[in-house]
Amino acid sequence: MELTDAERRLLALHYMFPVPLNRLKRLYETDPALEKLYMYKAIELAQILKISLTKASQLKEKLLRNADTPYEKLYERHAITPIPFSNPLYPDQLQLLIDPPAVLYVKGDFALLAEKFKVAIIGSRKATVYSKEALQLIVPPLVENKAVIVSGLARGADTMAHEAALEFGGKTIAVLGHGLFHLYPKENHALAEKLALNHLLVTEYPPYVSPERWTFPMRNRIISGLSSAVVVTEAADKSGTMSTVEHALDHGKDIYAVPGSITSLLSAGPNKLLDEGAKPVWNGFQIVGSLVIDG
Repeated sequence: MELTDAERRLLALHYMFPVPLNRLKRLYETDPALEKLYMYKAIELAQILKISLTKASQLKEKLLRNADTPYEKLYERHAITPIPFSNPLYPDQLQLLIDPPAVLYVKGDFALLAEKFKVAIIGSRKATVYSKEALQLIVPPLVENKAVIVSGLARGADTMAHEAALEFGGKTIAVLGHGLFHLYPKENHALAEKLALNHLLVTEYPPYVSPERWTFPMRNRIISGLSSAVVVTEAADKSGTMSTVEHALDHGKDIYAVPGSITSLLSAGPNKLLDEGAKPVWNGFQIVGSLVIDG
């Protein structure tokens, strides 16, 4: 993949300052090609990026110290493809976010980003066999109609979604809340390696960034942003799953919820969504029909 000089400068900046694109807006307004990136004084960086002078001084020092680092070659060595926001491979859907990723770091078949029909399947990390049974009915019709399954590689429902896509011969994208040098949770290491070969791992964080509590809510907007529709299997009323739904609603995405027992705490989230207007789903053809009509 060919990168412009401006995109190479963004890779250098983003490695040291891994923030969403909205945090770089004033910098691009001032210097659209980042031609003056290495010439700014610390006080200028502090004012433009709205960071403390101490942080700006540290950023300037790191940029200068690593000015000759061949980031592209380093990523290539680890089979990682960086996709800056200005690159043709960057998904148009993510440009609609308030805070689009400045760079996507992907591993695997990045052509999946261009697939038209992508469906997010999310739910609780404590999802039960009920989610697995529901996915046996929901995923096959999606796969048959070339929908790519998007989820977050977390324990529970996310893992079930990725595995169901593999089981039925489909394609799947895992959006990570950390850099590609880290794999979380550890029990999904083998699954992640499989996805990195023939499917896709995606993150907005440079490879060295480790999992943190705050990074996972951030990745939720990418899951919903990439997808045409979001399916919720099981989720507590207040959870990360529901925050993903909020992102999806903000961008007019279709929300589907698996109806559940009123005695199950993990059905409280989907049942509440149904009460608020989400579409009930018990078969993937319901989603396929909607996608085809809307498409």
